[in-house]
Amino acid sequence: MSATGIEPSHALPAPAATPSLWLGGYRMHLSGREALCAELLEALDTGHKRQVFFANTNFVVQCQPLRARMRAPSVRVVNDGIGMDLAAWLVHGRRFAENLNGTDFIPWLATRSQRPLRFFLLGARPGVALEAGRYLEHELGQQVVGTCDGYGGYAGAGDGLVDAINASNADVVLVAFGNPAQEAWILDNCDACGAPLMFGIGALLDFLSGNARRAPPWVRTLHLEWLFRLAHEPRRLLRRYTLDLARFFRICVQAGRRP
Repeated sequence: MSATGIEPSHALPAPAATPSLWLGGYRMHLSGREALCAELLEALDTGHKRQVFFANTNFVVQCQPLRARMRAPSVRVVNDGIGMDLAAWLVHGRRFAENLNGTDFIPWLATRSQRPLRFFLLGARPGVALEAGRYLEHELGQQVVGTCDGYGGYAGAGDGLVDAINASNADVVLVAFGNPAQEAWILDNCDACGAPLMFGIGALLDFLSGNARRAPPWVRTLHLEWLFRLAHEPRRLLRRYTLDLARFFRICVQAGRRP
């Protein structure tokens, strides 16, 4: 038995073996939470790399120039939010089985490993990654082997950032630059980074650190977390949930079921 609790195998299933559908020009992987978790823990044990992106409506709009690069065999794009469900229903006549937002999935993945995972936290405002790291260590029993904020820390690290990540021997790199900067950074640096798992995580560090509030559970159950966030950050999110949302549905309908 491996350290993560998953028996190693010589190779992971080929991407084509993973159920998927095309939405907005992205291959959306249909693995449920359990299957995705098992694949990622196996990747840790076998040395296979995975880059995981949580696709919400903003992702679909902002990351269009990166679509072709996201077809790499190591990339997993999974659905995040009610907007993706609605678009899947419009285009494919079906919904996704589960909502795989990073805010819930990352902590859950950590608790599924039979050993503490080594995290490197990259992005957010100065001090936020440090506070999020304390939560991962004290509340979830994980190891935080390095942090770098997305402002002065990132600018100061320069070309040495990847070297610092590699020197930390991180298992997981969480990148919180927002769309599409975090996705572009991961795609640009995943080959040079030794960490097997890299995630684009948006506001996760803000939530873990307590610098942003999540919607109450009953609001999330009703798929209204977007409305809760809009009410708390109207200036930042109004365009995303009006003009950009219309653009999102147009992109999905025009792309149809095609790559």
